[in-house]
Amino acid sequence: MANSWRQTALAERHRALGSHLEDWNGMGTAWTYATDLADAHEAIRTRAGLMDVSGLKKVHYVGPHAESLLDYATSRDISKVYPGKSVYATFLNEAGKFVDDCVIYRTGPNAFMVVHGAGNGYEMLVRSAQGRQVAVLFDDDLHDLSLQGPKAVDFLEKHVPGIRELAYFHHLQTKLFGCPVMISRTGYTGERGYEIFCKAADAPLIWDSILEQGAELGIVPCAFTTLDWLRVESYLLFFPYDNSEKYPFDNEAAGDTLWELGLDFTVSPTKGEFRGDLEHARLQGKERFRIFGVFVDATESAGEGDSLWADGRQVGVITCAMYSRLTGKSMAIARLEPAYAKQGAPLEVKGQLNTTAIAHTLPFDDPEKTKRTAKG
Repeated sequence: MANSWRQTALAERHRALGSHLEDWNGMGTAWTYATDLADAHEAIRTRAGLMDVSGLKKVHYVGPHAESLLDYATSRDISKVYPGKSVYATFLNEAGKFVDDCVIYRTGPNAFMVVHGAGNGYEMLVRSAQGRQVAVLFDDDLHDLSLQGPKAVDFLEKHVPGIRELAYFHHLQTKLFGCPVMISRTGYTGERGYEIFCKAADAPLIWDSILEQGAELGIVPCAFTTLDWLRVESYLLFFPYDNSEKYPFDNEAAGDTLWELGLDFTVSPTKGEFRGDLEHARLQGKERFRIFGVFVDATESAGEGDSLWADGRQVGVITCAMYSRLTGKSMAIARLEPAYAKQGAPLEVKGQLNTTAIAHTLPFDDPEKTKRTAKG
């Protein structure tokens, strides 16, 4: 907590659940509770879980130049994002390498809210906004409570009219338990889920009410690390833990291409010029590695940083791993040499585990993404 300068209004509730509030993004975050992470994982996959993800950087960009600012800085065609719509986007540097990702919400004709991860996208936008007609407002009063899982919509429909009709990556302004909120059909779990943006003063009431009234549906509080288990199954990357900032190249500066990360889909088909676009295009087909899945022959999780071997040499590294008691499978996200990033390629794991494995396409769970995009 030594580096924490941002405060969550739910700190005491997290401590009561056994958290020590480890620092993330400058905010004390409930990485773990006293309960078993496997229980939280099962809750979100089969019922619903509630998480405090307020450590994400929530920033408003408002003014006549807000759209052009975001359009040049990110990979998406911002003109296609209308009020009530949001989009997942990536930031590149001038070398065409990934530096951050975000979700962009259009809240009005000249108004956007951007939820930044742990990269430096926010800092890049602040520098680019100098001299333009755009206000940049870092909003730490706004808290983000994430209700994820198949029962999330069943709970919310009792309190929010029309929530079942809210489409994936859309949001609405409404009230929940008498408090003004913005509810977005987004999340980081691969499940149908919702993020509830609320004032700090209202966060404890909303948190308590969801857990009390949702208990009959099996809704439970879930710690932040639960997301690691869910993201492995659902192919959701987490900067910098899957990136070369954590696993540097031998003779090159850190920085991965969208082609290597499998995030090239974030460049809109109608996209014009944006930062790093020419290098991004030039680097297609020059992948040094690929993000890929690994099924591990074990009844426990592999370790972060375990090496992957084939043909007598190291060909990759595991960046995040988990064992699911729901499926009985040990699986991982890995950085693999392109020649071995193929379904069924045999591998050996060395490190925390020493066993065999096979390369496997991602995502492991719900490859057609039918759960998160379900209608009705």
